[in-house]
Amino acid sequence: QVQLVESGGRLVQAGGSLRLSCVASGRTISTDTMAWFRRASGKEREFVAAIKWSGSRSNYVDSVKGRFTISRDNAKSTVYLQMNSLKPEDTAVYYCAARSGLQLSTTPNDYTSWGRGTQVTVSS
Repeated sequence: QVQLVESGGRLVQAGGSLRLSCVASGRTISTDTMAWFRRASGKEREFVAAIKWSGSRSNYVDSVKGRFTISRDNAKSTVYLQMNSLKPEDTAVYYCAARSGLQLSTTPNDYTSWGRGTQVTVSS
């Protein structure tokens, strides 16, 4: 089992930027599909972005397209989420997740390893 630890979340004003990091340990993630999900208060966990093991392909939920970028550095066992032009509706706990296989799944149940999350709060 891989352990995932997120960091980088904090309070930021609308229009600002943040970069979240997810560091993996326990085993390599170099062949895993990695993803970011988020859960806003009182809402279901929502898919944000996913990236193929090679970094050559990614997908995003429509609400963050053009603003967020997922990337990875397999040598550092780290996945990133660059978030620009943040909006109050981006406020949530952001979770990193890992799964084997090539499909860039948007379904939480397809992911087998999860971090504990990092809080992002965007003020208006």
